Amino acid sequence: MNKKILILGKGFIGEKLQKELDCQIDGSMINSFSDAEKLVKKYDPKIIINCIGITGRHNVDDCELERDATLLANSFVPIILAEACLRNNIKLVHISSGCIFNYDYKKNKPIKESSQDYFFRLFYSRSKIYADRALEALTRDYNILIARIRILLLNAKHPKNVLDKLIKYKKVIDIPNSVTYIPDFIKAIKHLIKIDARGVYNVVNKGGLRYPKLLRMYQKYVPAFKFMVISPKKLGLVRTNLILSTKKLEKTGFKVRKIDSVLEECVKEYLKS
Repeated sequence: MNKKILILGKGFIGEKLQKELDCQIDGSMINSFSDAEKLVKKYDPKIIINCIGITGRHNVDDCELERDATLLANSFVPIILAEACLRNNIKLVHISSGCIFNYDYKKNKPIKESSQDYFFRLFYSRSKIYADRALEALTRDYNILIARIRILLLNAKHPKNVLDKLIKYKKVIDIPNSVTYIPDFIKAIKHLIKIDARGVYNVVNKGGLRYPKLLRMYQKYVPAFKFMVISPKKLGLVRTNLILSTKKLEKTGFKVRKIDSVLEECVKEYLKS
């Protein structure tokens, strides 16, 4: 086991990373700086990967129903961990979100890490922005890596997997969105840790995924499955749809696959699971 790395948070991302990195993991609640210090003393890691976060029990709208817990997990805990890490000379890898920007498909190019055109209409997005802004300022002087992920696609069944969600909903919108394919995400995190990357990186696949394309691939292997494409307006939900740039990640030497190129692989393995 790699005792140099400690993962905090036993959610979807935390457990996937722990399995692949074969490292320590702790699911303890962090409510204060002293809680973070106790974990540092207990494990004595060289790297902490923060996977603590709340996205809502069903979707991000649920964050409005648990505001204190959301602010603690998404806003305060990353800052507490950053302070504990810089005091103890520990590298912090913070798993953040790309769902924090405005985007105009007619005008905008893929969003770079340096963008500050933030999307404040969702409480979830605001809770992530608060921590990102503080940690991003610290990256200039301290060893902090912020990995921004987006919609999660996995080659196995899981409630957090966008494929599971789309199969259940059966009604989808047709807007390209950045997606993080979990097998590629794990490789990217390993790579960024290996080169001791600092600062902000978008960790998504290249291009945008249109949900109907993913479901048509699923339909290829499950012909009986049916779905309907609807207008985003019919959802009646506040959401940020966007494309993130992968150029900065690619410049590190990491090969970023196009999202459309992983769909068949993903669906085949998903059905086997």
